[in-house]
Amino acid sequence: MAALNWLVEPLSYGFMWRALLAAIMVGIICSVIGAYVILQGMAFFGDALAHIILPGIVFAFLLGWPLAVGALIAGVLAAVGIGALSQRGELREDTAIGIIFAGSFALGVAMLSTVDSYAVDLSHILFGDVLGASRSDLWITFGLGLLVLLTVFAFYKEFMVLAFDPTLAKVLRLPATFLRYLLLVLVAVTIVVSLQTVGVALVLAMLVTPAAAAQLLTRRLWTMMAVAAFIGAFSNVVGLYLSFYINIASGPAMVLVTTGIFVLVFLFAPERGLLWRAGRDRRKERMAG
Repeated sequence: MAALNWLVEPLSYGFMWRALLAAIMVGIICSVIGAYVILQGMAFFGDALAHIILPGIVFAFLLGWPLAVGALIAGVLAAVGIGALSQRGELREDTAIGIIFAGSFALGVAMLSTVDSYAVDLSHILFGDVLGASRSDLWITFGLGLLVLLTVFAFYKEFMVLAFDPTLAKVLRLPATFLRYLLLVLVAVTIVVSLQTVGVALVLAMLVTPAAAAQLLTRRLWTMMAVAAFIGAFSNVVGLYLSFYINIASGPAMVLVTTGIFVLVFLFAPERGLLWRAGRDRRKERMAG
């Protein structure tokens, strides 16, 4: 009975219902896209892009627009810009990302410093405010998230070939450049979806950690996406409950839970976990002796 009360009590508040829905949607969307992020080594891109969109967020804030509009415009432009700079071969991709990352984030902080409530607004932008999610935020998250998932479904085979065998993608004459730009834009949209929940500073954890844990548990992409989505949604719900009961920020709580799950998987995953492999090696040594 006590456990049931523990689960039900937060749901008596309307803001917790909205926060739970937002957390679950973000956990699923980030984890699915995160599978491609880690398979293609795009973790630095994801982290940088989350910071690059800060000027767009601040610009929308100053004009009184929905923050998602400014973030979406800035994110898409940044993704295309990074792709264009690195595509020509004159700059390495990580160099192009670093240049745009540093300049854009500095511009965003400079713009935000002109606001009287600078410290509070920066905190919400950097670390999220899922408990403040409104109905319109939920609809934006749902709409953009559905768009991302439908696009992933539509281009699943093409993205899979591009992730696992770029040479085969050329042989099959797949539009590799278009697919790469499309994936960059999907990552940008996913980051925009995550802003309300975990903010700019923590979005990388939502993109990478659940997918990394799932990668240790399965070798098939579809299964990896499904497991990652479950881990992401579960971590966010548990983190939200912890933030409610022990009075800590919700975004960091979600990230800490998903990080804890990754550590457990890293240690105990069948066949691939660190302790599992150590135990297997010891059994082999005893049998050989």
